[in-house]
Amino acid sequence: MQGAKPITKTVPFTKARIEELEKRYPTPFHIYDEEAIRAGARRLYKAFSWVTDTEGKKGGFTNFFAVKALPNPSILRILHEEGMGADCSSLPELLLADAAGIKGEEIMFTSNDTPADEFALARKMGAVINLDDITHIGFLEKAAGIPRLICFRYNPGEEYSHGNAIIGNPAEAKYGLTHDQILKAYTIARKKGAQRFGLHAMIVSNQRDEDILVEAARLLFNLAVEIKEKTGIRVEFINLGGGIGIPYSPVDHQVDLERYARGVHKAYKEIIAKNGLAPMRIVMESGRAVTGPYGYLVSRVRHVARKHRDYVGLDACMANLMRPALYGAYHHITVLGKEKKPLDHVYDVTGSLCENNDKFAVQRFLPAMSPGDLVVIHDTGAHGHAMGFNYNGKLRSAEFLMQKGGTFRLIRRAETANDYFATLDFEGSDFSGLARK
Repeated sequence: MQGAKPITKTVPFTKARIEELEKRYPTPFHIYDEEAIRAGARRLYKAFSWVTDTEGKKGGFTNFFAVKALPNPSILRILHEEGMGADCSSLPELLLADAAGIKGEEIMFTSNDTPADEFALARKMGAVINLDDITHIGFLEKAAGIPRLICFRYNPGEEYSHGNAIIGNPAEAKYGLTHDQILKAYTIARKKGAQRFGLHAMIVSNQRDEDILVEAARLLFNLAVEIKEKTGIRVEFINLGGGIGIPYSPVDHQVDLERYARGVHKAYKEIIAKNGLAPMRIVMESGRAVTGPYGYLVSRVRHVARKHRDYVGLDACMANLMRPALYGAYHHITVLGKEKKPLDHVYDVTGSLCENNDKFAVQRFLPAMSPGDLVVIHDTGAHGHAMGFNYNGKLRSAEFLMQKGGTFRLIRRAETANDYFATLDFEGSDFSGLARK
């Protein structure tokens, strides 16, 4: 982060293009910038191009994109074309990865409180199974058998204390094996037939300090050395987790990926190579940094109300973007056509849920707002649409891919009332007919 400068928040489309799109598809909707996603993926892979495979050849780095961040097969296909695999945590996510052409060990299955049928499917698909608890070894064995390749998720507890509101303190987290448990786990798995091993930890989230990210890598590198010394097991790969943050606010700084990669490389040489464990693959499961900055939630202003505060009411709500209500997270807001207007009014920007925390911004300086204004909420390409829900009968919005040349492709249609009622079974009621009226 040294010497980093604040970023400038812009949108890659014009008000006229959105108004043209809106003639066919009403707001709200999410837009993802394909060219920017591809460029970001290539930058990540270039930064870690020093990583070799288990035979010492270049190309040993893989990012298993966290499907939970943006579970859309169109996005997964794009990322697969750029060399990425998929990090999955449920049966539907496994099916999405498969539908996108991601197969076998290109899939990392990292879950918790996992049902037997999901372990069985992951094993059938040839995915890398990453266990979250020592008791899951026996559970997996009974459900699907022990695979040749197995991975364990580590929880360092108080040894690493850079948690935040998103991920929490490792010592209080439900995820991962303790230090003593993970040493036992490798020995147990080997006795049950495992022959190849991986090591994983996900202990930071939305972290923009490169030194803290490198510290997490050092922790895992040192643990890999200890595992070899105490069990004789040589770890084949280390999964650094995700956790690379993005600059949600214009005053935030962007992670210097190249500096981060150099720091990991230095630690690799000092710990892994020095202790005779090289070559070893380095992988991660970044989701937010891959797609987050390249997504935009577009919404219309419905009402401007003046009460104890001034409120801007949108046609979007926290069902479209939960992060501000859930974490108090900042998302930048651009008002199309008013980019050069003075930010001389203070508003709470709200949605229409019957919940008072349904707010995208609190006491935000914006230009003078009017009903009908087009609002763009930035950085919704990860944990945006994915975290949506149907409370209050709110319907999930459409998703668009903005392709080269500025054309828009619908990659998920908006839900209808028929979709919302589809799982209900009320004798004598015809919801579909009512919805069409």
